[in-house]
Amino acid sequence: MSTKILVIDDEEALCEILKFNLQREGYEVDCAYSAESALEMDLTPYSLFIVDIMMERLSGFDFAKRVRNMAAIEETPIIFCSALNGEDDTVTGLNIGADDYITKPFVVSEVLARVRAVLRRSQASHRREEVAPVQGMYESDVTFQGLRIDRNDKVALLDGVDMGLTRTEFDILLFFLTHRNRIYSREEIIKQVWENDVVVTNRTIDTNIARLRKKIGPYGNNIVTRLGFGYGFKETV
Repeated sequence: MSTKILVIDDEEALCEILKFNLQREGYEVDCAYSAESALEMDLTPYSLFIVDIMMERLSGFDFAKRVRNMAAIEETPIIFCSALNGEDDTVTGLNIGADDYITKPFVVSEVLARVRAVLRRSQASHRREEVAPVQGMYESDVTFQGLRIDRNDKVALLDGVDMGLTRTEFDILLFFLTHRNRIYSREEIIKQVWENDVVVTNRTIDTNIARLRKKIGPYGNNIVTRLGFGYGFKETV
């Protein structure tokens, strides 16, 4: 069965460009010319949404927020593709739960590479979730003072309260808390969190860590930066 992608953009010509090139890669592609029309569709068959932000009534941000609150599709990856290229726009998109952010005008080959990367991550995650549980298999919690990661329920807590981390933020924090007191390069973090995803940029790393620092409150300072080297989690700061 081919992978289905939904492109949502009010520029029909751009939709057709993306559709043509994605179909050449072997994907099955549909287009919606507004967020409202997309939300009227059955979205469950799609493995990826590529979404413009600036649309007339409902924005791409609005669409993403609604998707993230629909149980059947809340884990479906979203790539924003927008002319908004400010850092605040990118951070907003990632905070909503987008898996990547591409700015217009774009290079088609880069879009295709990012689509492949996001789908690889999503498919790898589903494979891990679908592995049959082994009787007696239990992973102990990872803790540091008021931080606790429940690796079985996949939740990160601050003083007992769910911090609402994205999957990427969860994986970064888990990596840091299980590999403390050492500085890791961005390349090392990419390999641990994104496996072998070569299209992850330094900016993606920096943005996710900046968001994570805010969410873990008083422990944000424990994630230290060493300019020219990378990041690490220090038990004492």
